[in-house]
Amino acid sequence: MFADPGDETTPVPMTAADALARETPLPMAIEQDPALVMRRLEVWRDEFFAWVRTLASAAVYATLIVTFGFQVARVEGLSMAPTLADQDRLIVNKLQYRLTSPQRGDIVMLYYPVNPDKSFVKRVIAENGDTVRVVDGRVYVNDVPMRDDFVPAEYRSHDDWGPQVIPEGYYFVMGDHRNNSLDSRHWGFVPKKYIIGKVQIRWWPVPTARVF
Repeated sequence: MFADPGDETTPVPMTAADALARETPLPMAIEQDPALVMRRLEVWRDEFFAWVRTLASAAVYATLIVTFGFQVARVEGLSMAPTLADQDRLIVNKLQYRLTSPQRGDIVMLYYPVNPDKSFVKRVIAENGDTVRVVDGRVYVNDVPMRDDFVPAEYRSHDDWGPQVIPEGYYFVMGDHRNNSLDSRHWGFVPKKYIIGKVQIRWWPVPTARVF
């Protein structure tokens, strides 16, 4: 009886070529020159250690940058609104004030003078030698009204403070949200050694990222 061509279990007669192929062993891929294999292993080893050295160097450089040059910080609270929002992520330049002094208008990260274990972000309003006073929430530096168009009307305060002369090596700082900020009006002047660095970049959230 002839087999049904559609029957997948029907045996197919073996040809002479098929029989010869079964009897001939396949070449083994691993049968190579041992010296060539060793050279390849050495190349892979060298590439692996090169990557390890690169990653280690990157880690060291990143540590040095964070330790001595820059610091990543997170805003907590609304004292710098609307300039900075709660949970904004910042990059602080810690080298800036090793070469120069803080300037009026700089946004800085500083240690809280009352408890240096804490840190705040504020704006420098005046520097050593300046005379500062606040009249009904309006800030005067050396009897000149400070330009504060970055402070919306609803964020202004109506307090009075001063006048006081800032001593050598100290700074007067405030939050941009004037009626929702603890700052130099409450805990006094900030020594330069307590200023960690200048806020350079807001990198998060991405849609509001900017350089200061």
